[in-house]
Amino acid sequence: MGKPTGFLDYSREDARAEAPKERIKHFNEFHIPLSKEEQQKQGARCMDCGVPFCQAGQVLNGMASGCPLNNLVPEWNDLIYTDNWEQAFLRLKKTNPFPEFTGRVCPALCENACTCGLNGDPVCSKANELSIAEYGYKEGLAKARPPKFRTGKKVAVVGSGPAGLSAANSLNKRGHEVTVYERSDRVGGLMMYGIPNMKLEKHIVERKINIMKEEGIHFVTNTNVGKDIKPDQLKKDYDAVILACGSSNPRNIEVPGREAKGIYFAVDFLKATTKSLLDSDLKDRKFISAKGKNVIVIGGGDTGNDCVGTSVRHGAKSVTQLEMMPKLPDQRTENNPWPEWPRICKTDYGQEEAAAVFGHDPRIYQTTVKEFKMNKKGEVCKAVLVTLESKKDEKTGRMAMVPVAGSEKEVPADLVLIAAGFLGSESYVTEAFGVKVNGRTNVDTAAGSFATNVKNIFTAGDMHRGQSLVVWAIREGRDAAREVDSQLMGYTNL
Repeated sequence: MGKPTGFLDYSREDARAEAPKERIKHFNEFHIPLSKEEQQKQGARCMDCGVPFCQAGQVLNGMASGCPLNNLVPEWNDLIYTDNWEQAFLRLKKTNPFPEFTGRVCPALCENACTCGLNGDPVCSKANELSIAEYGYKEGLAKARPPKFRTGKKVAVVGSGPAGLSAANSLNKRGHEVTVYERSDRVGGLMMYGIPNMKLEKHIVERKINIMKEEGIHFVTNTNVGKDIKPDQLKKDYDAVILACGSSNPRNIEVPGREAKGIYFAVDFLKATTKSLLDSDLKDRKFISAKGKNVIVIGGGDTGNDCVGTSVRHGAKSVTQLEMMPKLPDQRTENNPWPEWPRICKTDYGQEEAAAVFGHDPRIYQTTVKEFKMNKKGEVCKAVLVTLESKKDEKTGRMAMVPVAGSEKEVPADLVLIAAGFLGSESYVTEAFGVKVNGRTNVDTAAGSFATNVKNIFTAGDMHRGQSLVVWAIREGRDAAREVDSQLMGYTNL
């Protein structure tokens, strides 16, 4: 602990964000990092706790507390305070292969478990992590390091999202020859097309992919395994296959009028915008435009917020975001103590921007759509909303959100984006490989294992655990690689 009084001497200062009305003019990242000297002061705030919950990654009351990657947070916080940035980078890379990603898109589980946050403001470890990662690139520390020896073993990874990239990274460093298959035209999976550019600029993803290519990893795009390539071919050509295809089966809203034109899944809306942005700076118009439209976003999670922020940038006439559940409290309640994940209301960037443009928070709680109405052209023009309340189901005994009789109201709706989550893996992949799935349609494995019921076929990420965070996908990919390596070599040093 370099400065015992750091948390008393310095206040929390995080990366500054552009004003909402300024940042909606572009699709670029909008946080302005602190200077190196200011970031070092933030490192000094870390108390090097006797029990560092920030790096524990344990599950408390069903939710993760601390970093799932077990990042050595106090160590690299102290190292940047003492101006040992190179050592900080090396310590960070021991646990996290992609700090340039998590430093931008992770919800900072480390900070929510920070001891400083118990009676004050937590250490801004996420911003410190990103600063270390970018220092590594600036100083040439993040350069390609191909393995010195090859094992002669070949592994195929299906899916180039964070889980697939993490598994490929570990296995390649071990010396195995790794080929990653991606069905889209660009590598990155969720990080390329599922996360908007203003949260993670795509040149950041491409920068890392290029390094991985230099290290010897092969990437094959525009190839849909299960359709373009049969599983038997992969089984023949590779010693092991890892399925990391994500939880890409979106949950639908089954109500009258769902067939109307102008109703899309959020993932299709976001992908179309990002692809057009990368291909032509939106000039090709090959995206689902929200300009001049009354937009309704169904779903209150991160994806719903991304739809709100993207719609505002398009120039929407209005944006309404529907949340089925009641508004969470603004502060922790007694039954949600630190260091549990805080179940509190969070206003994210998209909601801030909508509030700045339209004068009010776009969210409506305890509300869903009962019916869509369409015009003579078959286009959605109105939505019938209904208020929900929590009641006990007499058959199951569980609490459920049910409609309140007589609470219906009509609102204009020219574009509807369904961001209601995902149901699990896509059946054409699991059926093609013959792997078992559980009741949630995630690929089934034994507890603590990544091996499927099919010999030499493994799984990782959202396809295995269900819809989750980028940081959990990285952890799953890392752990799956360790199991694959052990099977291929008879032992593992990963």
